[in-house]
Amino acid sequence: MGKDLTCVVAGFGGQGSLFAGKVIATAGLIEDREVSWMPSYGPEMRGGTANCSVTLSDEPIGSPLITRPRALIALNQPSFDKFIDNVEEGGIVVVDTAMVPSLTEPEGVTVIGIPATKMCEEAGLKGLGNIVLIGKLWAETGFCSEEALDGAIAKVAGKKPEKLEQNRQAIKLGINA
Repeated sequence: MGKDLTCVVAGFGGQGSLFAGKVIATAGLIEDREVSWMPSYGPEMRGGTANCSVTLSDEPIGSPLITRPRALIALNQPSFDKFIDNVEEGGIVVVDTAMVPSLTEPEGVTVIGIPATKMCEEAGLKGLGNIVLIGKLWAETGFCSEEALDGAIAKVAGKKPEKLEQNRQAIKLGINA
């Protein structure tokens, strides 16, 4: 089993923050763990704010609401600014520096920035920066097994073979970043 994880994934609508949360939650389901996934988004479908809270645990989950996440995936500057000070001490933040140019690092929190959007564009994987950041979070925390992560990608993104392969490439970009 992987480690317990409380994570907020946040960005603009259309960046895939809810999709990324589903991938993480599905990995937990594959491992037969306790899982919660709670989306939150503004009234606009694209361009508005969107975030989700994901918990993976080996114990029952009391509430899907996460006020002090252990991990944050930030897909844009407003999301980074909104959630960075809530990350618990000892937590980790994975940030797309192509979309978040101004980073702060609270004491006791590890902030890892990678230019996920730029990496995807260069690799012909436009729109998969969210998946690159999942790969980086997994490389840093090991929140599930590698098999569960791949299974989650296959289940959530695998309806079209080319999409599945692109998502697998994006995960590897993040793991190796």
